[in-house]
Formats: sequence, C-alpha cells, structure tokens
Amino acid sequence: MNLLRGFLDNDSAFGQIMTRCWIIIACNVLFVLLTLPVVTTGAAWVAMDYVFLRTLRGESDLNPLRVFWRGLRMNFKQASLCWIVILLLLCFLGLEIYWCGQFGGIFQIFRLGLVMLASAVVILTLYLFPVMAAFRGTLPALLRHSLYFAFHKPLNLIIIVFFHVFPLFLTYSDLQNLPLYAFLWCFIGFGAVEMLTAALLSREFAPYLSAVDEYGNPVTETEQGHVEKSEAEILEDMRKLDM
Repeated sequence: MNLLRGFLDNDSAFGQIMTRCWIIIACNVLFVLLTLPVVTTGAAWVAMDYVFLRTLRGESDLNPLRVFWRGLRMNFKQASLCWIVILLLLCFLGLEIYWCGQFGGIFQIFRLGLVMLASAVVILTLYLFPVMAAFRGTLPALLRHSLYFAFHKPLNLIIIVFFHVFPLFLTYSDLQNLPLYAFLWCFIGFGAVEMLTAALLSREFAPYLSAVDEYGNPVTETEQGHVEKSEAEILEDMRKLDM
C-alpha cells in the first residue's frame, strides 16, 4: 500500500508526469476555444506559454486554469494586436506569392524573396509570443528580444520550427486520418508542441529572469548569487552577436 501511495504521490515521477499531462491538456483545450474567434489567438498563445514557463520554473502544482486566465489578462491587448498584424501580413504575403507564381521570369525571383520574408515572419512569431509571456516591455523591445533568442542558438531554432511545421504538414497530407489528427490537436497537440518550445526556451530565458527555488518561489540575490539582467544588458548581448 505504501509503495502504491508513493507511486501515485504528486512528487513521484509518475505523479509529475500526470500533472504535466493535465496542465498540457487543460491549456490546450483553453487555447483551442480561444482561437475560435481568430483575433484572440495571439493572447491565447501567450497565455499558454505563460503557464508552461511557470510550470518549468518549478510551479508544478499551479492551477493551469487560473494561471492561464492571469496570463491572458496581462497580455491580451498587446498579444491580440500583434496577432492581427501578423495575420494580415501573412495573408498579404500569401496572396503575393500566389500571384507571382502565376507568372514566369523575374516574378519567380520576387516569389522567392516573398517566401523568405514570410518564413522570417513565421520564425519571429514562434519566438515573439513565448518572449511576451516571459518578459514585460514595449513591443519594439520584445521584437528585439525575439530576434536575439531566435538566432542565439540555431539548433533550438531548427527544432522549434520543425515541431511547429512538420506535424501540421503531416496532418494535411494524410486526409484519411484527418479526424484522428483533429482530435489530437484539440486535446493535446498544440499544448505538447508549445511545452517543448517552452522547455527549450526556458533555459535561454533563465539568465535574464529573477532566480526561483525548486518550488518556483523567488529567492534573494544573496541566496542564489543571481542578478536579473536589465533590458540594456540584453541589448548589449545582442550587439555582441552583431544583431
């Protein structure tokens, strides 16, 4: 009995896995519901990252519904505005790519340039919302931070892009199993991909955030010898990378 109780305890490996699964599923369902109006997708994206980043920083016993709502309220206006602009820009670029593809010659060069620009916008988007969930600041500052983290570790960039793009490609290339894919996306797909993204980025974000203990509680500078970096220090790191 004691062995079974220990196995099912929240602090056990099994209990932690089940807690993470519950957090991912709960955030995924909330995210899907909030993407239905389309314009709130950006705010929902940031809220999901907000929950996952706090979970990975030690708050494994948090209430995902309450924390999701908190992240949504904190970033609603800024994230929604960014999402609308990004959506309009991608739609415009998509139309331009389509029309250039109808012609030959020099238009193919323009088409290649537009594809590269659209890819850059997608990459920036994949980093912008996690950065927005982790840091407070003006939109220009958050965009600079996103560019910095996107190219700071190219391997992480490749992994993040792959796991955002390939599952969607697989979904729409296998129409026979589309209902199964739809079920997975509705209950766990978006959350699983974003939890992986948060796991990769949380290590990059850690030096620029205040230190926390194993339970996610802030600790003093003397306890950890950790000093939160200012925006000026982050920009200095960017300049070292010639950004």
